[in-house]
Amino acid sequence: MSQRPGQAGAPRAGPHCKTTILESATVCPSCRHYLRFDDKAQAVETTRALQVEGEIRHPAEGGAWEYSVVLTIRDDDGQEVSHQVVGVGAIHPGDARTFTLAVELTPTSDMRRMPKRPNSRSRH
Repeated sequence: MSQRPGQAGAPRAGPHCKTTILESATVCPSCRHYLRFDDKAQAVETTRALQVEGEIRHPAEGGAWEYSVVLTIRDDDGQEVSHQVVGVGAIHPGDARTFTLAVELTPTSDMRRMPKRPNSRSRH
């Protein structure tokens, strides 16, 4: 579902790290650089609606474990909106990795709703 510029959820490329971010962002959530210093850059209340954290620890024996961090976002109907690999790596014997997922919500005054894509396909 593509959003139009100026609409809630409209994406843009971050100027520093080129990550896809919200057009309305004043701070890049990826590289944490400030993006705007104008009147529109007022502090906006953000709510952390979801946060999940977990650790995977490799035992001291055996070979390394490779991992892929895959993120899938689905809409109310279970249709896939986004599916991407956000990181890959390896955990060596005796090492650990901690993974944290956070979803932050920022209220807007945009009441428009984008129409659903007619040819959406679910992956299940």
